[in-house]
Order: sequence, then structure tokens, then C-alpha cells
Amino acid sequence: MGSPNNRHLEALLNIAKAITSDLYIDDILRLIVTITAEVMNSKICSLMLLDEKKQELVIRATQSVSQEYNRKPNIKLGQGIAGRVAKENSPVVVADVKKDERYINRGIAEKEGLCSLLSVPLCVKGRVIGVLNSYTSTPHRFTDRETKILTTVANQATIVIENAELMVQSRVIREELETRKYVDRAKGILMKQRRCSEQEAFRYIQKASMDNRKTMREIAEAIIITSELGQKI
Repeated sequence: MGSPNNRHLEALLNIAKAITSDLYIDDILRLIVTITAEVMNSKICSLMLLDEKKQELVIRATQSVSQEYNRKPNIKLGQGIAGRVAKENSPVVVADVKKDERYINRGIAEKEGLCSLLSVPLCVKGRVIGVLNSYTSTPHRFTDRETKILTTVANQATIVIENAELMVQSRVIREELETRKYVDRAKGILMKQRRCSEQEAFRYIQKASMDNRKTMREIAEAIIITSELGQKI
């Protein structure tokens, strides 16, 4: 078995590989917590993301098979340990979650045999988007090195999440631009065939979209195809 330093380095390298893989974000986050649990000797490792609308932390990934832990209620920002970590953007160490009054789910901790906890924030450009938690089953004094390792993992996880958000945004923008291109072309066809204004052509497409429960792009494409077939609309 390798030294702790080598195991930590290997774990970080494996996480780095996962980030550049073509796995889906949920699979990558699950892989991150699984690797982290192994290298940190965690009973449970969980990654929680902040629902900004509800201001709640939601479990997004964990290697735990405990249904009770996985189904535990969301945590309000500022409440409990994880909520405090997210609000203050600072790691928190708990010697025994079963005895710490700040910990909300002490009943679950008792049933699952959870003891010490290290919780660190997931932060992107100064904005906290979640927390990463590492629990042990026996009393453990987390070292500065362990805190740095978990923080490094948290930083890598934020890269995955941020990249996924950017991909979604770029896809939405691309789809909007494509839709606009089709609608503009369809408007031109309607204006020529119906001798109507641009605004009237747009309203026609809009109404057809609502009446047929189709997207404006689908209506626009139908108009274009009909025109190409030499039929009038």
C-alpha cells in the first residue's frame, strides 16, 4: 500500500482525469465523492449544492448507500454545519456531530454511526455554490493537510459544475440564435406571400405556436418547408 502522500496525489490525479472525461456531470460528481471517501477514510462523503431560489443546500452526490442519509431534508443557508459553511464561506470541523447542537440531523448521525465531520465550501469566483462533507465513523482530529486536500477536491468539483453551467448557457444561447434565424426566414416568406408587415408575420407565427402547442422554431420550420414545396400558407 502506498504512502498517504502518494494516495492523496493519486486521488487528485484521478479526479482531474474525471473532470476532462466525457462522463455526465452527475457521474463525475459521484466519482469525486467516491474517490474522496476512499482517500479521506470517510464513512460518508457528500456534495451539496445551493438552490439559490430556495436558499437551501441539496445533496447532489454521495457514495453512501444509506437511504435515510440520502433522503435527509435540505438545509437552509446559515442553518446547521453545512449551512454555516456555505454562508460564511469557511471550513468547519466538528469533533462529534452526535453531540454538537449546531448539527441538525443528529438522529440520522446516531443511526448511521457518524462521528467527526469536516465540511468545506464549494466556491466559484467568490460565490459559494455548495459544500463538500467528509464524515468519519470514529473520533478523528482533521489535520490542516486533510483540510487542504478536501478544499482542493472542492475546488476541482466547482470546475466541473461551472463548466456544466457554461455548457448549458452556451447551448441555450445557440438554440435561441438558431430559433431567431428560422423565425426571421419564416417572417420573410409570410411577408411576401401574405403581403403583410413584419409585425403581423411575427404575430402569425406566435399565434400558430400557441394554438398548436409547438415552439416558434417548429412553426417557422414548417412554414419554410411548405414554402420550399411550392405551397402557399
